[in-house]
Amino acid sequence: MSYTVAKDIDTAIPVIDIGALQSGTPQAYASVAREIRRAATDVGFFYVSNHGVAQERIDRAFAAGRRFFELPLEAKQKVAVNSRHRGFVPVGGANVARAASPDLKETFSWGLELPEDDPDVRGANGLLGPNNWPGFLPELQSALYEYFTASFACGDRLLRAIAVSIGIDADFFLTRYRKPYARGQIVHYPPQPQNLGPDQRGIGEHTDFGCITLLSQDSNGGLQIRARDGEWVKARPIEGTLVINIGDLLERWSNDRLTSTLHRVVNTSGRDRYSLTVFYDPRYSTVVDPRDMAPGEKPHYEPIVAGDHIRSRFDKTFAYRNRAA
Repeated sequence: MSYTVAKDIDTAIPVIDIGALQSGTPQAYASVAREIRRAATDVGFFYVSNHGVAQERIDRAFAAGRRFFELPLEAKQKVAVNSRHRGFVPVGGANVARAASPDLKETFSWGLELPEDDPDVRGANGLLGPNNWPGFLPELQSALYEYFTASFACGDRLLRAIAVSIGIDADFFLTRYRKPYARGQIVHYPPQPQNLGPDQRGIGEHTDFGCITLLSQDSNGGLQIRARDGEWVKARPIEGTLVINIGDLLERWSNDRLTSTLHRVVNTSGRDRYSLTVFYDPRYSTVVDPRDMAPGEKPHYEPIVAGDHIRSRFDKTFAYRNRAA
């Protein structure tokens, strides 16, 4: 028995320095936008350096997440995932590829903190609202939520550059991302024994549900993406970078100008692997219509409500939602 094989090609996924975007000048955006368009079209994945999220925040979030996952299962289950998709999902609770074996990972998820009486909460089919933080580990809330909100500025700059890259107004996403339907997730991948065979994944082959994903991975590796030629390649950790990828919703919105790429995780390191993810998506009620980004073209997709699309993917992926149904 052996692990799934992926190639180690340094040049497969580009590294883009986005530090110039913090100046906000049109010249800076035009330059970076060209690189992002190439990466988002050809690969669907790229690294960003000088992204503006302080390493201290990243380190603190990872440390708090490790402390949480080291707790006994019975303690973590006190904040079991709820109907808003907030809280703890144990190993076996997700199967993104609908494979024979569920994903070999455990997660803790959270989102934008909103009160019950917020009008957006009432209109979001039960997916928005307060988070499900563990009162027995208060540092988890502060560490993860500070990292989460700090990543929004990076996400906003990337979306502005993406808009410029496809020739639409730079502020296209601005109003659509007020009160975004953003979700954070810290993931623990236990060491994967080789005898589980090549079909076992930390997370199975999938594309992300939404618009853009911002990922901070630890030094253990394991992320793999499928290149355009069909080969699987390793997205090895690069110090000081975030990994960015395009999701299904943005591929749809761009009328297939941008590419949502299959990826997976196989933890062959022999160590515990951790990752921090922010799924940065528009306001729940946003109507995603390809005619917005590709005026004059025949749309490849019907308009869809962003939050309803993501909810449908949750329902297919997570065991707790299947049981509820």
